[in-house]
Amino acid sequence: MRTTKEMTELILNIAKEDDKIRAVTLSGSRANKECPEDRYQDFDIIYFVKDVAPFWDNEQWIIEKFGKPILMQKPESVELIPPDRDGNYVYLMIFPDGNRIDLTISAKPYSDNGEPTILLLDKDGTFPEITTTSARFHETCPTAKLFADCCNEFHWCLNNVAKGIAREELSYAMTAMNHVRDMLILMLRWYAGAEHDFQISVGKCGKYFKNYLPGELYERFCRTYTEADYESMWEAAFTMLELFGDVARMVADKLNFVYDEEEEKGIEKYIKLCKTHH
Repeated sequence: MRTTKEMTELILNIAKEDDKIRAVTLSGSRANKECPEDRYQDFDIIYFVKDVAPFWDNEQWIIEKFGKPILMQKPESVELIPPDRDGNYVYLMIFPDGNRIDLTISAKPYSDNGEPTILLLDKDGTFPEITTTSARFHETCPTAKLFADCCNEFHWCLNNVAKGIAREELSYAMTAMNHVRDMLILMLRWYAGAEHDFQISVGKCGKYFKNYLPGELYERFCRTYTEADYESMWEAAFTMLELFGDVARMVADKLNFVYDEEEEKGIEKYIKLCKTHH
């Protein structure tokens, strides 16, 4: 596998040799010092150009410059998921040695959106100053309304989980369970954030929970991921309900919010009814 230095040199040499490319930036996890380094990190690169047209859906240019990817996606050329249509063209590429480059070709001026970014090349010496930090990705403190909405969404949507399991509708029940887990993940994000004065990030989908949650909470969270077995799904549903309530109470106590105990009792009663009649 090519090293970070080798990949950076490849990316920069391509830009240096092409007069149409005027600047290069690196963003994403490789530009964020708070993210742990590993071999799976993408190279999130932007080539700033005067005109995107020569690079638009130009696989021949990609192959000539970077080599042939073993897998590629071009979001602007996809119909299944509507593209942004922001004038940029994006190549998402995985190469035979496992390196991945997410390359954006942009004719727009750089806009500081708060994402950690490193300027790798500036041919014209006119690139705007980059002042972004990793703070953009820190967990944010919820309002009392957001907290209450999250609790309500979690409790209400658990009824779909219970019905799906009771009817033995596997894909429906699993889909509903995943949505409910999203609310649990959001509450756990707030818990971790509150415990660290909202100066940390638990990463996309809570991927760093293991680093920030107490071992007991993390172990219970892991038990919400279940096999395609209805008895296991019932256990996971009750585990989620209990874990969510415990964490929500801690968040409410920390942030001076009110947790609706009656709402929890209501859905707990309904789930037990569904399980009993199943």
